[in-house]
Amino acid sequence: MVEMDGGPGDRSAASHSGTQLPTRLAKDRAPARAARAPHGLAAALALEPNIIAASGAIFLLGLGENLWRRFVPKYLEALGAPVIAIGLFGTTEDFLDGVYQYPGGWIADRYGRRRALRLFIVLAAVGYVVYWAAPAWPWMFVGILFVSAWNSMASPALFAVVGDSLPSERRTMGFTVQAVVKRIPLAVAPTLGGLIIAALGVRGGVRTSLLVTVGLAAVTLAAVARLRVPVFQGHATHTIRGVWAAFPQPLRWLLASDIFIRTCDGMVDIFLVLYAINVVHITAPEFGALVAVQAVAAMLAYAPGAVVADRVGRKPFVTATFLAFAAFPLAVILSHSFAGLAAAFTIGGLRELGEPARKALILHMAPAELRARSIGLYYFLRSLAIAPAAFIGGLLWKVSPALPFTLAGLIGLSGTAVFIATVDERHAG
Repeated sequence: MVEMDGGPGDRSAASHSGTQLPTRLAKDRAPARAARAPHGLAAALALEPNIIAASGAIFLLGLGENLWRRFVPKYLEALGAPVIAIGLFGTTEDFLDGVYQYPGGWIADRYGRRRALRLFIVLAAVGYVVYWAAPAWPWMFVGILFVSAWNSMASPALFAVVGDSLPSERRTMGFTVQAVVKRIPLAVAPTLGGLIIAALGVRGGVRTSLLVTVGLAAVTLAAVARLRVPVFQGHATHTIRGVWAAFPQPLRWLLASDIFIRTCDGMVDIFLVLYAINVVHITAPEFGALVAVQAVAAMLAYAPGAVVADRVGRKPFVTATFLAFAAFPLAVILSHSFAGLAAAFTIGGLRELGEPARKALILHMAPAELRARSIGLYYFLRSLAIAPAAFIGGLLWKVSPALPFTLAGLIGLSGTAVFIATVDERHAG
């Protein structure tokens, strides 16, 4: 059946229609889209109303979270956390990112994208308050249980909005729009957050930024209220085993290579700020500027990558993305100054070159009637597999700060080789 993610009357109307759309129709069309389809530049950029609403939500919460997110390791350090606890926090974040994905997809499929996103925003806001009030570092592990509702549970719903609202040939651009909107706050907020920390100290700066984020969460609820997304409810199995059985073999191989790549990223991501400030000895505002450099590099790569990928095939761009993931940690440990780190973070930005193509590839392979659940299961398995990476990175850091970065680079190269060898161009195109 087709359920419109709108007012209460939409659900009852859909449930009594007795009409079952064919899977192909559900996959390639979204009802009522033609009546309000954008034209000209808006059409070229896939600026459909639901894409705009979802992108607005991504922008608003991203603006708030990026004021403080990159400084959470320093905040934990200021609250008395040892380096092992910081690594464990990163592992917990990755673990929740996995565990929350499938429930998030199930809620989005069962209750609609809009209701699901509203719930996830409220839960995240509770987490921001816990972070703000934390008297000691163990409380941060309580807060992450709620904060992850937006970053993890909401991911399948936001992902599925693109598939629900756009035809297959425009989805790479749809993901590009979301990705650019997500990176705009990264170009501004971390630098501003670093300046706030420089003025108020780590604790005062992060807590001030958290209060701003709570306010932006309230505004985000208004943006999400504009979503009107049709949800396809077929008679396919609802069990996790059944969803996994529906995965085509190329999607399973993509998942395997993606696990290597995200292990590479997860092993070092939470330690970037510590390496930059404690080892290379740059300041917090300078680190914020590095994050901005990375965001700008990503945004400059997105649009050309999306346009060319849809024309010549997605595999070369996904391969380039995976190579950049492998090169980034190696470039960081070869840097001994702000300028060197700026070059490394530019490579870090190029990791996003093929990300919209990778997401479009996942969506292309996922069964339409299981769309959000398939995406949730994909990210559940990926995040669960990489959950130990940050903790292992912390153990390696105690041996040598450069060691986790070196091993991460080698793991990234292995993941790239797996992708090249197993995902055929006809599945990636």
